[in-house]
Amino acid sequence: MDDQLHGRIEELVSEEHSLWEREASGEATDSDRQRLDSLKVTLDQCWDLLRQRRALREAGLHPDAARVRDAEVVEHYQQ
Repeated sequence: MDDQLHGRIEELVSEEHSLWEREASGEATDSDRQRLDSLKVTLDQCWDLLRQRRALREAGLHPDAARVRDAEVVEHYQQ
């Protein structure tokens, strides 16, 4: 599962970079910008899920108990 999650993160990051390149060159559309916003949330959720899985594993618990948290939760973490 962690390998799949890492793979998904890499796919999302690649798409994000492509969209940022379009933005930097002045070619981005409103749809591209909306997709960037969506990607940010999805990436935050993926990273959060990966951290949950690692923490559960380190605590001797089953990592499959981790769940994707709502966007409202992961987007309001204090850093």
